[in-house]
Amino acid sequence: MKKHLPIVMILTCAAAFAFGIVQLFKLRFEEGDVYPAYSSLRSDPLGAMGFYESLDKLPGISVRRDHSSANKLPEGRDTSYLHLAARTFEWNSLPEEIWKEIDAFLLNGGRLAITFYPETARPFRPFAGQTQTGNPTTQKKGGKNKKLRDADRAFELDSLKERWGVEFGYSKLDVGGTDSYEPAEVENQSDLPLPETLAWHSATVFTNLDNAWRTIYARGTNPVVIERRFGKGSVVMATDSYFLSNEALRKDRHADLLAWFVGPNRHVIFDEAHHGIMDSPGVATLIRNYRLHGLAAGLVVLAALFIWKNSLSLVPPHPDEQSGSYVAGKDAAAGFVNLLRRNIPARDVLSVCFAEWTKSLYQGRYYTITAVTQAQAVMEAELKRAQRERDPVKAYQAICRVLKAPETRDSSSTNNTQLPTQATDSQT
Repeated sequence: MKKHLPIVMILTCAAAFAFGIVQLFKLRFEEGDVYPAYSSLRSDPLGAMGFYESLDKLPGISVRRDHSSANKLPEGRDTSYLHLAARTFEWNSLPEEIWKEIDAFLLNGGRLAITFYPETARPFRPFAGQTQTGNPTTQKKGGKNKKLRDADRAFELDSLKERWGVEFGYSKLDVGGTDSYEPAEVENQSDLPLPETLAWHSATVFTNLDNAWRTIYARGTNPVVIERRFGKGSVVMATDSYFLSNEALRKDRHADLLAWFVGPNRHVIFDEAHHGIMDSPGVATLIRNYRLHGLAAGLVVLAALFIWKNSLSLVPPHPDEQSGSYVAGKDAAAGFVNLLRRNIPARDVLSVCFAEWTKSLYQGRYYTITAVTQAQAVMEAELKRAQRERDPVKAYQAICRVLKAPETRDSSSTNNTQLPTQATDSQT
């Protein structure tokens, strides 16, 4: 038992560590704070899971999330598509393909509900210096500035102003005593049975509205919630997303506003893809879609059995077998022989070995010049023979006999220093 105690302790610690990691991730994902703000997968105050689950419990309404990575909208008939906590600068420069998808969705009767992230100040806008208003560079002439004007025209064609006749403005929020922004009060400007006032947590407002837009709520003279009809469909836009959050449903809930926001459609889709929560097609996705969990578990068990089979014998040893029996492997000499067989042709083994031997004369025994010359003569005589008549083994034995003769050994340093040079000259 003492022999296996360290292994048992290591396995126990590893299991406890794995259990703790799983519980940590489980708590994080259950709370949802790993997801972006106003995501329907988030259950803390900044999420919108309460709104999603409330709609899901209503009879006759189907609710789902859109995790698709493709910029495709569903069929618009009897469908409300909720795009929550969008960024204003992203909607100022949408590609042409997305506008076409939106137009098709609206013309088929869909309702596109858009809320923007509650900004407390004017956000940074990429390429803000290339807009039409107040851009002095576009008023100049020249090749480089002409490219800027062309870029401006391409930008305007896909802008929210050109498409829908609406722009964004910003009205500062008041700062409270704790150096935090205080919500502004917005008023109902329509005849809809909605709350008369709302607490608004965003400094963003709509400006330069087209006449086709209908103002629902306004902050002073600046609209903050607007609606417009497009064929059979409609678009509703709000500059704040707080009224949809879990915190708002708990502290300042307005069910009538939420019902109007979604509309009368029976199918409601929450867009999670723009939050970066998208499906990534892969093996795990295929396993979930086709319910191949059993197959995956079987493959894991098969792999474990394969490792076990190759590490230990599944059959217990026979009692008559010796406990210390083992299978002897190949030694270094056998490995060296295999290496020579793979890299040196048989006809060149003798000459290659003799050349390497002459390079090591300084490091081993000392031989006379006569012995080295005789050994080289034996090797050259062997190489002059025809290929079929050669016998490298006999030639090797003859060289060994020449070098083992007592008169061939010389320990003098003078002869030793001349051996490599004369041997090389003889080979040449």
